[in-house]
Amino acid sequence: MKVVSTIKELEKQTRKINPSVIGFVPTMGALHLGHLALVKRAVEESNLTIVSIYVNPTQFNDKDDLRNYPRTLDEDIKMLGTELRADDMVFTPDDSEIYPVEDKRVFHFGNLENVMEALHRPGHFNGVAQVVSRLFEIVKPDFAVFGLKDFQQVAVIKDLIRQQQYKIKIVENPIIREPDGLAMSSRNRLLTPDFRKRAPMIYSSIKKVAEIISHSDIESAKEYVRISLSENGLQTEYFEIVDNKELVPINLKAEMKKGKRYFGCIAVKAGKIRLIDNIEIKVE
Repeated sequence: MKVVSTIKELEKQTRKINPSVIGFVPTMGALHLGHLALVKRAVEESNLTIVSIYVNPTQFNDKDDLRNYPRTLDEDIKMLGTELRADDMVFTPDDSEIYPVEDKRVFHFGNLENVMEALHRPGHFNGVAQVVSRLFEIVKPDFAVFGLKDFQQVAVIKDLIRQQQYKIKIVENPIIREPDGLAMSSRNRLLTPDFRKRAPMIYSSIKKVAEIISHSDIESAKEYVRISLSENGLQTEYFEIVDNKELVPINLKAEMKKGKRYFGCIAVKAGKIRLIDNIEIKVE
């Protein structure tokens, strides 16, 4: 694989290879096996895979979060070397490559910017749209692979593609979990040992939601999740059951329709670290 840090070099190498299918995996580094699953998927379906590593400042509404975000570039490149082929590339731009001038674009995503992450992280998805659109225009992929742990982000990016009329397919990859059920995340390495032991309770609690809804209503399921996490020292920021398109929150079981897909999406504070997860809830 090749490691390139400038747009000029990326374009030069791409022209030299002249690929018929470019697969793209955008990341912020601090890679784990969940990221590698995305990379494997891209390699399987392309003859050139490009992985970007760039911590995007415009999607952080908390400066401390940006400063503390783990940066492990040497380790990341070593990990990618186990999956990428000789001609594949790791793109490691700096801020001046991505934002040669300040990006003042404002995107609108309808209901997607009125629920869950958007309410708790103002401006986050506008920053995501800025960097993803910029990377799409630089890399010019045929498809991009995203993990479904960032469920709302995937919905936003699909809407971005629709708005910008990009001819890019989004490939969704399932959540990759640790053996104890915790969704793999770069933030997991920031957890204290005590909270790392407690964090698997997030998945354990949301796994029971479908069963609760089968004999009770949605508020009972939400209350169960909040209480079970609180008893384990974890603070629920939100837990919503939403449809998979507009992410409209469902408050009553009677609103759930057969043939539609619904997901339970959660954000939790484990000490100072914020974790997200989700699970599909089948309608029987």
